[in-house]
Amino acid sequence: MTDENGEEPVVDLSTIDLSERLERSIFAFRGYNVSNLGRTPELLARREYGPTIERFLSEGSQIAADLLGRPVDLVDRVRERRETTLDVYGEAVALVICTELAQLELLEQYHGIRYAQAPLAAGYSLGELAALVAGDVFPLESVLKPLLELAPDTKELAADVRMGVLFSRGPEIDVDAVTRHCLRITNAGNGVIAISTILSPNTVLLMGQSDTVAEFKKTMHDALLNPVHLRLNQHSWPPIHTPISRQRQISDRAAVILDTVAGGFTAPTVRILSCVTGATEDYNDFNSRDILIRWIERPQRLWDVIERMFNEGVETVIHVGPEPNIIPATLKRLSNNVRAQLSGDSISSFGLRAISRIVRRHRPWLSGLLSRDAALLRAPFIDQINLEDWLLARPV
Repeated sequence: MTDENGEEPVVDLSTIDLSERLERSIFAFRGYNVSNLGRTPELLARREYGPTIERFLSEGSQIAADLLGRPVDLVDRVRERRETTLDVYGEAVALVICTELAQLELLEQYHGIRYAQAPLAAGYSLGELAALVAGDVFPLESVLKPLLELAPDTKELAADVRMGVLFSRGPEIDVDAVTRHCLRITNAGNGVIAISTILSPNTVLLMGQSDTVAEFKKTMHDALLNPVHLRLNQHSWPPIHTPISRQRQISDRAAVILDTVAGGFTAPTVRILSCVTGATEDYNDFNSRDILIRWIERPQRLWDVIERMFNEGVETVIHVGPEPNIIPATLKRLSNNVRAQLSGDSISSFGLRAISRIVRRHRPWLSGLLSRDAALLRAPFIDQINLEDWLLARPV
């Protein structure tokens, strides 16, 4: 959160007692990114934390080696600070999930805070699978098995896939119109393009093969009524959460693998707000396999989860994993937008209708949100804590 001048205050994480905040917190697990080490080398090097980090990384290494059919040593990778690349996508997946689970173990082992006592969890992309393991729905090997066995196909598809960040500075983005335009470009036969994530009402992530993202940018102003902007990303991305994965039958093959893996017959110990369902459907004792199959080719509905989080009364977001990025950035943008539009005036001094009038002048997409969901006004007052930073700052 920011101070009264809109600046980021320097927070001494060593003074923050997470146990006092737990009942109003949500654990947010991060997903795959182009960088996946974060501060894990520091955790591994610390005398108290090192053995636990090494144990989880060693377990992930053995599972990954068995599934990929080649030697894997995540401990050496972390110790030598060798960042993952798309060429070792399977290793990157194992590294992220194992690091997230290790952080939760450290939280309980050295600080007496049990993840199972938290009220809520959420995970962006790969993070949702980590939350299922942490919530005792599946053992680690069960979620890694389909991911790593299909990693070679996912990696090959990724070589031709680019990402675009589509955003609006005015009205909300018309998701139906974007979807319609993606289908028209796909129908031309030069590659598939689709929405992979709805980050907020004015921002979505697109993934497309070949030159489809560039084609979208060239033609979007004629296809979409409201003005939008598109920023191209230079990296290649695994096309999970898009129909591109159908080209290698990844969801069907994953479903066959999931049929016989261990676990999947209990509800999570911590309730998960799913980015697959947009938090409209909870995990129960039998639907986790079905949701995971949908996870592969349906877009991530992150914004729906964030709205639900605010309405659940969350006051602290604890980010799990190495160098969290998507969820922290989305929450920070929302906080900055709300704070900027209120221009420093006291929120308590305005009725919601008055606030909506202020917002409508510059960010129309936010006006409608505040009119129907006053809980979003709490955005500037939500605390965000990166668990890896807290673990390294907090005395053992």
